[in-house]
Amino acid sequence: MNLTAIDGHQFNAYTAGPEDAKNGLIVVQEIFGVNSHIRDVADSFAQQGYRVICPALFDRVQPGVELGYTADDVQQGLAARAKIDTSQALMDIDACAAAFSPNVKIGIVGYCWGGTLSWLAACKNTRLSAASCWYGGGIAQHKDDQPIMPVQMHFGEEDGSIPMQDVASIREAQPDVEIYTYAGAGHGFGCNQRASFNATATTQAKERTLAFFAKLLMQ
Repeated sequence: MNLTAIDGHQFNAYTAGPEDAKNGLIVVQEIFGVNSHIRDVADSFAQQGYRVICPALFDRVQPGVELGYTADDVQQGLAARAKIDTSQALMDIDACAAAFSPNVKIGIVGYCWGGTLSWLAACKNTRLSAASCWYGGGIAQHKDDQPIMPVQMHFGEEDGSIPMQDVASIREAQPDVEIYTYAGAGHGFGCNQRASFNATATTQAKERTLAFFAKLLMQ
């Protein structure tokens, strides 16, 4: 799907699931682009009956960016993300939300960078109804923002880039947000292409995410 943000930027989005689904999800990428892992994530949600739209946020830098998980890929991803203003990424997410039919209830789920963006979208986008944020490293910096919908968060207790002190500060600032931590799980624990993949934590977080969305989007 090709979409246009409010600032005129045109970008691609990976789509999955039935076009006539009554419930939709926006899946937001890590710093590695809409790669095979993110497409697999989108497909897995589509198998649950959702229409899924996954914006290629790196199209603002270079179309078609798909990175792996080597140290070099990490540096490339960080460099690309640094060139994109948060407001621009949120505009692309807004365009995805606008692409759904008006009667479709929409949730958003994001990973890493996408986890932070999902939190920010949950504080701004009135078209969304629920947000699930997986290991969003920037959430603590925006912990005092106020969500306008139910939010769920997932963090690994061994995440070297998101200390448990940050998670505690988020929990204190946002007592109504569902926050789960996973013993033995590091950053990116939900990606089976990364050395940090933790199958047990991923299964638990995925079950909680699906139940959360089913409760809020499918009623």
